[in-house]
Amino acid sequence: MGGSSMIIALLIGIVVLIFLILKTKVHAFLGLIIAAVIIGLLGGMDPVKIPGSIINGFGGTLGSIGIIIGFGVMMGQIFDKTGAAERMALTFIKLFGKKNEHWAMALTGFIVSIPIFCDSGFVVVSPIAKAISKKTRRSIVAIATPLAAGLVITHSVIPPTPGPLGVVGTFGVDVGSFILWGIVIAIPMAIVSTIYAQWLGQRLYQLPADNEEGWERPAKIEVLESDSQLAPSRELPSGFDSFLPLLVPIILILLNNIAAALKMTGALKTAITFLGNPIIAVGIGLLLALFVLGRDLDRKTAISEMEVGIRSAGIIILVTGGGGALGQILKDSGTGNYVAQLLAGTAIPLIVLPFIIATLVRFVQGSGTVAMITAAGICAPILQAAGANMMLGAFAACIGSLFFSYFNDSYFWVVNNLMGLKDAKEQIRNWSFTSTVAWGVGFIFYLSVCRRKGLFRQVMDKREKHLT
Repeated sequence: MGGSSMIIALLIGIVVLIFLILKTKVHAFLGLIIAAVIIGLLGGMDPVKIPGSIINGFGGTLGSIGIIIGFGVMMGQIFDKTGAAERMALTFIKLFGKKNEHWAMALTGFIVSIPIFCDSGFVVVSPIAKAISKKTRRSIVAIATPLAAGLVITHSVIPPTPGPLGVVGTFGVDVGSFILWGIVIAIPMAIVSTIYAQWLGQRLYQLPADNEEGWERPAKIEVLESDSQLAPSRELPSGFDSFLPLLVPIILILLNNIAAALKMTGALKTAITFLGNPIIAVGIGLLLALFVLGRDLDRKTAISEMEVGIRSAGIIILVTGGGGALGQILKDSGTGNYVAQLLAGTAIPLIVLPFIIATLVRFVQGSGTVAMITAAGICAPILQAAGANMMLGAFAACIGSLFFSYFNDSYFWVVNNLMGLKDAKEQIRNWSFTSTVAWGVGFIFYLSVCRRKGLFRQVMDKREKHLT
């Protein structure tokens, strides 16, 4: 099959995928499989081999991250049920003190969304933000938007949330390293988003009304001096118990990476490598959540809550596998190799391609998870064939998925409705712009890393070599 036919097959597959997700009743998972079949058929694959490639891609991707997704969502449900998320929020508020509640909320979101979906995390913690706004007379925008930003940034770039895990599996990069670098990249994104929220809070000054249900718009900003020592809404676990299931897996994974960097040997290295494997580490975190946080839950309740978490992640697992199937078809059909060779002859850096595709898919269909997994499925075989940096390619897909959250994104409605913002222009100023600020800061940080590693120069060198 000629190269032009491969390009046409890829373009038709992408257009069909976007059309199915945006304009039809076809779910993203089925759309990914249909696109994979179309690309395979039009790209010249033997039709008999296409189902095998889809199965291999689906199973290979989920084989690396499916267990972690299951552990992560079960742990998140225990956090929700036991009140650990609320305890973490109150701990950060006490730590940061008065006038810094926005930073406390941002950090709360940053931590809470590691095990909990951002939608659920905002629903759980937003009543605390509302109480802070009412007590301090600071705009709900200045308090709750940093919370929403911290939640969605972590949700988008730091495993074990399912989207980044799917990207990690598709690109075939180390989960532990991705977590650590994800934290580094997410910090400036959260900081700038919080600063923007403070600026916007001066212009969208909205407070909870005294009747506990409505909202009010005072003509004058009157922030009260308060240390925001809020009473918990129920009996909560201790701060130590709440943080323990999160910190232990992160520490174990970090130790594993340190041991590998120091080239340790012997029994200690074996123990650290075993315990620091993401599957084992997150499994330990789940056990700690179950027997430390959930020690007062009876067996029936604990199992029921974990099953709720598993059901909520089922579709994410399917979409992740679908992205892996699409990537395998691109690889087996030779389309990935051809596109890599074609792009190597241009000035377009391959490492930017996942970012561009994720941004476009996010804008078209709304789901950040689908956007990053779609970009990963399309770009991973292309970057692999070109010998590009797979870790940076994976981050490009994740960062691109944050672009301009608006009406087709469920989180857009969760955030704005729980903050009492009803006007479309205000909703866009509040959340669409905040998510775009995070997207822009992440991309700038990403480009600076690429420049330091000389990756743009590598692309130009490949282009010059191709042309000669």
